[in-house]
Amino acid sequence: MAKEKDTGRKLIAQNKKARHDYHILDTYECGLVLMGTEVKSLRLGRASLVDGFVQIDRGEAWLHNIHVPEYVQGTWTNHSAKRKRKLLMHRAEIDKLESKSGETGHTIVPLALYFKDGRVKVEIALAKGKKEYDKRQTLREKQDTRETNRAISAARRRQRSA
Repeated sequence: MAKEKDTGRKLIAQNKKARHDYHILDTYECGLVLMGTEVKSLRLGRASLVDGFVQIDRGEAWLHNIHVPEYVQGTWTNHSAKRKRKLLMHRAEIDKLESKSGETGHTIVPLALYFKDGRVKVEIALAKGKKEYDKRQTLREKQDTRETNRAISAARRRQRSA
């Protein structure tokens, strides 16, 4: 009997720090070349994208510093936790990313790692580093909207109880 395929998108890991540290210019969805034990470890929902980055080497995109812990029940065929992993992308996308990332202040960072229809995908972004005052401004805006929403909801609660 054939096993039913997983449908939809199941998030494994997210890089919230990247959205704080960079202006996101463009995003891409890529496949990953993985070993079997890496997929099993990811199915347990364990991974870290914090220090990750993408480097283009000889026309191929490689994902560096993504931490996928070793599979607990793996044997001698287990993978190393921080090895570089090849990204599966179209040639035109790789060429575009290579030319854009060569510009000053631009880099390619992973934003999310997830399962899509049973396959592991990574969302990467062409990003430009934020200055310190940009980061403070973003935090201030988030705090202002949070306070506004709290005030509105408190006013609605008072209005209902009266």
